Amino acid sequence: MQLIDPNHPAYRRLWVRIAIVAVCFGWAGVELITGDPFWAVLAGGAGAYSFYMLFWTFKPQPEVAAPPAGPDVEEEQEETPQAKPSKDGQAE
Repeated sequence: MQLIDPNHPAYRRLWVRIAIVAVCFGWAGVELITGDPFWAVLAGGAGAYSFYMLFWTFKPQPEVAAPPAGPDVEEEQEETPQAKPSKDGQAE
């Protein structure tokens, strides 16, 4: 089961990956200091998992340049004057 998708564009920046791992391990430290080893183990496990997914198995994808925008299809079509029916129902 994959909880973190390392190919998501949000994880492309290094500082984001470092911050996620640091917050998890930092919270584990807070839980240890306050005397809650159960929550410290959970937060430490989340930190270890995020480190594994975001650093160990992370393979950066090259940035794909967006294709140049072409003209809209609507703009290419010229407006053709429509024949207006006369009052008696026949086109002029």
